[in-house]
Amino acid sequence: MRDLGVGFGHLLKGQRWVARHGRSFDLGLLPGLITLVLYAAALVALAIWGEDAVAWATPFADGWPSPWPGLFRGFLTAVLFALGLLLAVITFTAVTLLIGQPFYEILSEQVDRDVSPDGTAPESTLPLWRELWISARDSLRVLVRAAVWGVLLFALGFLPFLGQTVVPVIGFFVTGFFLTEELAAVALQRRGLELRDRLALLRSRKALVWGFGAPLGLAFLVPFVAVFLMPGAVAGATLLARDLLDEETVDRTDGDAGDGGSNRDDTGDGGSNRDSDTVTRASQAPQAPRTP
Repeated sequence: MRDLGVGFGHLLKGQRWVARHGRSFDLGLLPGLITLVLYAAALVALAIWGEDAVAWATPFADGWPSPWPGLFRGFLTAVLFALGLLLAVITFTAVTLLIGQPFYEILSEQVDRDVSPDGTAPESTLPLWRELWISARDSLRVLVRAAVWGVLLFALGFLPFLGQTVVPVIGFFVTGFFLTEELAAVALQRRGLELRDRLALLRSRKALVWGFGAPLGLAFLVPFVAVFLMPGAVAGATLLARDLLDEETVDRTDGDAGDGGSNRDDTGDGGSNRDSDTVTRASQAPQAPRTP
């Protein structure tokens, strides 16, 4: 149970980090806005033509007595839209990360440097096109897994009582797990972890992953909220990745930890936030003799 709170804490710290680094937040918004426009257009099209598609797919209901064809097709139309919304929530992160890969790589590296005791961050040695290819390939593989879960939960949704109570809760936890995988992949892929290794790492601390991803999945149901939370979600997932790998982290999210608000420089990269740490390390380092 403690890991649930820790995971949620990483989510909050990520949002606080981007709030204190305005330039990173602004850059992180652009991919989310592009994805939002694309998904909104797709959902509007589904709402307009979904009923026609259901009617085309169920010609056997034409001969049913009234009002059963209308009720049956209305139900299927609502289910189709709900399934489309679920897939939108699950895939929104993957598509946004793919569109914004360069932006989120920079953001994640900035978080790593800011919270690392020595001010360094793991860097990928792969060219950008290779990173984009791996990201797209892994996102597709995750999407297939998520779709299998979606179909299974959709079928279980017809069970009396359980389908209206237990199944939706399981659905949010499943959505949260895959959301977290997609977000943490930005930091973990830079460290050379393949998809299989990332999934095994996340499964080793499921409560931590659920604490981070389940609330985020709920928030992502509101499209505009998803756009504004995305930069902080990437930052929080970087903190979560460091936790999963037991990497030492300096907590700079508190007001007295040196991360702070008014001390941030104009570039928003947090450089001035490490001044006190730099002075401390310099004072502890061996001093070379001065030349007269």
